[in-house]
Amino acid sequence: MSGLWQAPARSAEARAIYESAEADRAANPEKYRLEVEPLAAAALAKARDASDDDGDWREGFGVYVNAAREEGRLNALGIRNMAAAAIGRVQSRFALARALASKPEVAQRKVERPIFIIGGWRTGTTLMQRLLGALPALRALYPAELSVPGRFAGLTGAEREALLDAGEGAHHRLHTLNPTMQAVHPSGGRLAEECVLAMGTDMRNWGFTSTLRCPSYANWLLGQDMTGSYRRYRDILKLLEMPDGRRFVLKAPAHTAELERLLTVFPDACVMHLHRDVVETVTSGASLFAVFRSTYSDAVDAADVGRYQLDMTQRWFERAMAARDAHRQADVLDVSFPELVADPVAMAEKICRRFDIGWGDGAREAAVTQLAALKTQHGAHRYTPEEFGLAPEEIRARLSGYRARFGVS
Repeated sequence: MSGLWQAPARSAEARAIYESAEADRAANPEKYRLEVEPLAAAALAKARDASDDDGDWREGFGVYVNAAREEGRLNALGIRNMAAAAIGRVQSRFALARALASKPEVAQRKVERPIFIIGGWRTGTTLMQRLLGALPALRALYPAELSVPGRFAGLTGAEREALLDAGEGAHHRLHTLNPTMQAVHPSGGRLAEECVLAMGTDMRNWGFTSTLRCPSYANWLLGQDMTGSYRRYRDILKLLEMPDGRRFVLKAPAHTAELERLLTVFPDACVMHLHRDVVETVTSGASLFAVFRSTYSDAVDAADVGRYQLDMTQRWFERAMAARDAHRQADVLDVSFPELVADPVAMAEKICRRFDIGWGDGAREAAVTQLAALKTQHGAHRYTPEEFGLAPEEIRARLSGYRARFGVS
């Protein structure tokens, strides 16, 4: 058995940033206390107008903050980040309400047949979204649009481009702190990103669990009805719609866990469900989470990450299968990872023809050009189940129902 996974070494520049934060924590410990009420008060103080607050964010806010404090094993930068994330999600909630109130016509819009790409972690969802997003008939969303959608509402041209460029610095800083993240999941201001960046204004968001060890929050999420979260996301998409008629191509592995709610709110959605060898899926996901969490924690336990990833993958897949059984009329296309990576452009054409997306002049050329660009962005990502305390035979046994249903190894 190989040794357990170890966090990537930090550069001298990164070490200086972490050491500075730890020195600040030592000098000013009160700034690094993750306490629910003071952080909630700070969120509301910055919200400017909370007149429409129904309070449905408060329970999740408390569960998240307490989990970050008690379970997160966070370094000083991690504490700063998690506090800012909690406050920022509440601020986004009220910013969204203001944007919608200022544009009452948005409520009448309909998000026509959006394409949602779902599947386990590391099943090709990012590749497929970024490839399809380059096609003339489709539109993916960039990180800044997802993070501050109200600022992009109605914008086209130079103003929109300037806002997209303004968000690039955050990606550069993240890659300075943890360059391995760029290898396992390339990110940038002009690279399409996951829906979870926009979701969670009610503090219900599976995306939070990728960068934070928070088992109590994850278990709480399993019992939550996220219909309201998807309705708010639908409002965000309405705000971001452009008059050019392009359909949205959206993705997040987290949608796999919430497919029931997604299909309830978006009954005409076109869903692309990706499938990969379950040992690869679970192990690669564990590697991804371990790298993500090592940015904000100096005590990432590889076996703990592996066990969490296996448990949650099983729960997510079971929920997705139940949702598909309950929504048999839904337009879902199953795609195997080997088929996708064998010829991504051919898969893009297959998707377009299945979901009535124009594959006319320029589509193939755009797909080929985009694929070439994407191939230059990925670094090496190597991992084994043993590094995360996992045995392939256990993974296959735990996910036997899923494997049988979809013909997956």
